[in-house]
Amino acid sequence: MTLFSDLLHSLSHGNHQLSSSLLTLFIVIFTLSWYAWIHNTNKSHKRSSPHPLPPGPRGVPLFGNLLSFDPELHSYFAGLAQIYGPIYKLRLGNKLGIVVTSPSVARQVLKDQDVTFANRDPTEAGRAATYGGSDIAWTSYGPEWRMLRKVCVLKLLSNTTLDSVYTLRRKQVRETVGYLYSRVGSPVNIGEQMFLTVLNAITNMLWGGTVEGEERSRVGAEFREVMSKMMEISVKPNISDFYPGLARFDLQGIKRQMDGLARRFDRIFDAIIDQRLKIDDEGGSKDKVSKDFLEFLLKLKDEGDSKTPLNMTNVKALLMDMVVGGTDTSTNTIEFAMAEIMNNPEVMRKTQQELEAVVGKDNIVEEFHIHNLPYLHAVMKETLRLHPALPFLVPHCPSKTCIVGGYTIPKGSQVFVNVWAIQRDPSIWENPLNFDPERFLNSKWDYSGSDFNYFPFGSGRRICVGVAMAERMVMYSLATLLHSFDWKLPQGEELDFTEKFGIGLKKKIPLVGIPTPRLIDISLYE
Repeated sequence: MTLFSDLLHSLSHGNHQLSSSLLTLFIVIFTLSWYAWIHNTNKSHKRSSPHPLPPGPRGVPLFGNLLSFDPELHSYFAGLAQIYGPIYKLRLGNKLGIVVTSPSVARQVLKDQDVTFANRDPTEAGRAATYGGSDIAWTSYGPEWRMLRKVCVLKLLSNTTLDSVYTLRRKQVRETVGYLYSRVGSPVNIGEQMFLTVLNAITNMLWGGTVEGEERSRVGAEFREVMSKMMEISVKPNISDFYPGLARFDLQGIKRQMDGLARRFDRIFDAIIDQRLKIDDEGGSKDKVSKDFLEFLLKLKDEGDSKTPLNMTNVKALLMDMVVGGTDTSTNTIEFAMAEIMNNPEVMRKTQQELEAVVGKDNIVEEFHIHNLPYLHAVMKETLRLHPALPFLVPHCPSKTCIVGGYTIPKGSQVFVNVWAIQRDPSIWENPLNFDPERFLNSKWDYSGSDFNYFPFGSGRRICVGVAMAERMVMYSLATLLHSFDWKLPQGEELDFTEKFGIGLKKKIPLVGIPTPRLIDISLYE
């Protein structure tokens, strides 16, 4: 079964119950449109540039290359690179996709021509989920995006701000330790538990000083429900994304469903923001409530740049980014790291030895400890090498036709940089499929995106703005899990590292582990 079999099924058996005659009509229209598009693209290209389009597999009328796609796109695209080279094209319905699979070509896209490739081409579902693309991930490159990035990098996600909300995320991590202690000797779904931990920690940081007690639990439960449905919808192939002219019909109902979920998020945001404003009006924000991200954002909105102000829609879109983007990626990284550590007893031994030396077995991990854990940092870096959270990063979209690797890349193409394949390339990495943290000890590699052999958070202007928060959340969680407990697989279980491609790279088979306390003083588990 291919990735797009459900797309065909939904067209003929979906909610709209398209008749066979109507489906036939659409096929005829699509086919004619596809031929016209191919003809015009090739004609325009030959007229405007001596450089050819990249090579690529031959497509079929109507669908291009869509029907041949394997669901695990990251590995499928890596396989195509073995045939067509480090840059090749794919016909994605009425769109053109360009796949980049080498450090030198990635450098041309993300550094040499950074401004040209600084735009995005949001999916219909992504646009619906982020207030029409008003967030930092989808906003087009320009003054509004620069304002949002300034807000995130210099204000919201700065080390000073992250330090100020540490107690809000610490509380959730300590609650998780208590829960795991209650489950000693029993199997625990590590990925599921860490999803709840990270989600609650992030929402704590977002508005933990505004929403407390039972109300915070209720809001958290609704967020989990809506997020789960959002992710399920987001990974469905949508005909509107491949044939933009049909987006107005929303044939599969994906936009309609996402709009409904986004409205639920919006109602939650409105209620929380109203509560925060009420607290401010009563003069209680400074002494009765802990600071949180929402307080910073509302203050920035009121003090914003008059030329490009931060408006309430931007505030809500940024909250959405933090919840949806931060939770899933950090959770997947923690789960993959724990799986690799449990599969390598020597790695677990060295990690715990380092934790004992730095933290001590008569103490609990605090976030300030993580700066003195070079081996654990190497474990995180090696995890992100093998299992980058976003294997294609977020696809780029050139604002003008340009030349990359000797080929013409037309304006409006979708450009996928396959960082997953680059970071497993045997011509770059020794024993690339082996989990070996020591390759990162005393190494030059970091998360800055300056080395195109290793750039799990991207590079250039659109590099992930949440690197500092992700590093803290993943490191703090891993350090706490490994310092507080020993971990083993249930009897008869074997680790399976099969990956599942979605919004982010996930572990296909959930990781289940049995915790055993390592610390003698039981009060350290409270």
